Amino acid sequence: MSLDTSRKSAPAGHVERKGEDTKSDKVVAGVSHVMLSLWALMVLIPLAWTLLSSFKTTKEILISPFSLPADWKFDNYVSAWNTAGIGLYFFNTVIVVGFALVIVMVLGAMCAYVLARYVFPGSRAIYYLMLAGLTFPIFLAIVPLFFILKNIGLLNTLPGLIIVYVSFALPFTVFFLFSFFKALPKEIAEAAQIDGAGEWRTFFQVMLPMAKPGMASVAIFNFLGLWNQYLIPVAINTNPENYVLSQGIAAFAGQQGYAVDFGSLFAAAIIVVVPVLIMYILFQRQLQGSVSAGTMK
Repeated sequence: MSLDTSRKSAPAGHVERKGEDTKSDKVVAGVSHVMLSLWALMVLIPLAWTLLSSFKTTKEILISPFSLPADWKFDNYVSAWNTAGIGLYFFNTVIVVGFALVIVMVLGAMCAYVLARYVFPGSRAIYYLMLAGLTFPIFLAIVPLFFILKNIGLLNTLPGLIIVYVSFALPFTVFFLFSFFKALPKEIAEAAQIDGAGEWRTFFQVMLPMAKPGMASVAIFNFLGLWNQYLIPVAINTNPENYVLSQGIAAFAGQQGYAVDFGSLFAAAIIVVVPVLIMYILFQRQLQGSVSAGTMK
């Protein structure tokens, strides 16, 4: 009798798991840990070496590149920020990437929501055109972009660079968020409309917060792509006063010829990397949540 009761108390569809992992599971887990450890070392060792080199003189870097600095030179960061103009380039990059990221996230979320939740003539065509934008090489658009921005008076300006960044990041944003909005239950939106919420309020106060993991993930990917962008600024932003960080570091390394101040150059590289690390640390929980949510669908 007790045996039958215990069986009945088990939830329907319950599958008993094995108490111990099989040998193949242990092998797969071991290989995965080894590969991940090697990947972590490949990332962390160059980063740590760059960080240490940013506190050295050029002579120390050339003579003993893997030793600790004899005298920690924080002046390298001051020199990179002021003398090399990294401060100005950093400010320009924050403006361009910040405005472009906000605009592309708002427009991309709205576009993805409409394409995912509503059916209207041409909706599929618009979606496929967005997908086609992902396959369009950037270098093929450089010449047309140059003349378009020149004709509208936005060539070599930060607003022109922002518009181009938004246009190239928009297809990926729509493609990424489309599946998130498609998977959200329609009943929630219908309930909000029954309670008197309009389309705008339903989107911004109900549906958009539910897609927060996807928004965080695509924001990180867009931030990385826009922050490290080099080809587009080089082609349409040739005014030194409007340089972004990727252009500034390239110019800083090239203008010194054979007398490169490697300490300041490594300090400038660290300045470029730090915002990316901060961005990931702030949004890593949402990024992990989006990955786990995607595996549950």
